[in-house]
Amino acid sequence: MTNITVCCRFRPLSSKEKKVNGDSVCIRSMDTETFILKDDKEEECVFSYDRVFYEESLQSDVYQFIALPIIRGAVNGINGTIITYGQTGAGKTYSMEGPSILGRDELKKGLLPRVVEGLFECIKSADDSAKFTIKLSMVEIYMEKVRDLFDLSKDNILIKESKVQGIVLSGATEISISEPMEALQSLSNGILNRAVGETQMNMASSRSHCIYIFTVQQALADKRTKTGKVILVDLAGSEKVEKTGAEGNFLEEAKTINKSLSALGNVINALTCGAATKGTHIPYRDSKLTRLLQDSLGGNSRTALLCCCSPSPSNAAETLSTLRFGLRAKHIKSSPVVNQSEDKLVKRNKTNAPPKDESCERILDKLRERMDDEDVELLEELFILEGIIFDPNSVEDLESACEYDTLRTICSLQQALEELVSTVEELRRENKALKSRIAAAEMANTVDKEIGGNRRVVGKISDIVSCFASWVGLSPFV
Repeated sequence: MTNITVCCRFRPLSSKEKKVNGDSVCIRSMDTETFILKDDKEEECVFSYDRVFYEESLQSDVYQFIALPIIRGAVNGINGTIITYGQTGAGKTYSMEGPSILGRDELKKGLLPRVVEGLFECIKSADDSAKFTIKLSMVEIYMEKVRDLFDLSKDNILIKESKVQGIVLSGATEISISEPMEALQSLSNGILNRAVGETQMNMASSRSHCIYIFTVQQALADKRTKTGKVILVDLAGSEKVEKTGAEGNFLEEAKTINKSLSALGNVINALTCGAATKGTHIPYRDSKLTRLLQDSLGGNSRTALLCCCSPSPSNAAETLSTLRFGLRAKHIKSSPVVNQSEDKLVKRNKTNAPPKDESCERILDKLRERMDDEDVELLEELFILEGIIFDPNSVEDLESACEYDTLRTICSLQQALEELVSTVEELRRENKALKSRIAAAEMANTVDKEIGGNRRVVGKISDIVSCFASWVGLSPFV
């Protein structure tokens, strides 16, 4: 198991912030991992993260620390996710895209174009016997609907769960890419379809959560395949209406954004309060965002969170909230595994797949008569998850599915073993303390016996003396 990597990035002061507070800032650097924040009450708080990027940090520094390890893992079949989080106008989209996805300025390139180039570079340096394919999807979550940014006619994509693939977007467009420029052009077209708007804090504020998904499949000479995903998530910013000046439709967008970010915070709280190990419900289904990020938060994925912040005293309260969010996320543990399978079984289709249980089909048919299709699909997912029915479309390779379940079981056993070792150590400490108390009690008992023996001897002597005194006619003196 591994913890989420959490980093913090402070952008330069904006011209508007300089007009209000001059060049003053609310942070003081201590080193590359620790800094001091002075909040709006003039109280100082110390924060430490895996890495802190200050105003002078380069885009390449962020890429090297956060993204490169995840890219290398994805090429070897391990899923990875990078999330940018923070207040509106804090620099999330700049960190993700740079000034432009097709920009030529090497210094200003964001994570997204660097990830594209990094994937192809890693593939070039890989084993020549392996054959790679890369597919790209791009969606946004706008007003609690998942929209395909490569095909705007797909404006309400369903999120489903597969035992083999994990969380998947049913029917989302996947583009095969063979070179970096082709990928960047496709991304540029998708970004043009993204929902943005002007607020008092940002000329082009993101009004949706944008998700970029790179699927890297590696076919090896021994007929094994490895599949890794790189998911980049550019979250819409948390907003205070009095600062953004949102009205009308913008206000409704802001409410939906804040609601989904609140759901994200609830999931992180549940994961970091020990709920995951106690069997307590994790509210992934409370929003489309948390449902889509289910594997990335405590599941089969390496995850990095970049908290983007303003250093201005006028935004100290929002910055403090972002930093506390990052601290909670640092405690999330995930269980990334290599996603691999052997090409031994013919893929099953609807004509030769095992039939679903007839009683379940009848139940689903009855439900379709009275409920919306989306609600019925949700129930069907629950049936599949509970093992009541079998979904032939979600399991492409039965052996792969068994292998995946085995790996998850091993991870669970490792976690149980860690807890058992901890319990044994605690029992050993208690046993040692108990032995000490028993030894002390035995020693006290021995002393009591010796004192009791002495008292009996003294009593006998006293009796003899008394008898002797009586015999000689004297008063006893003992």
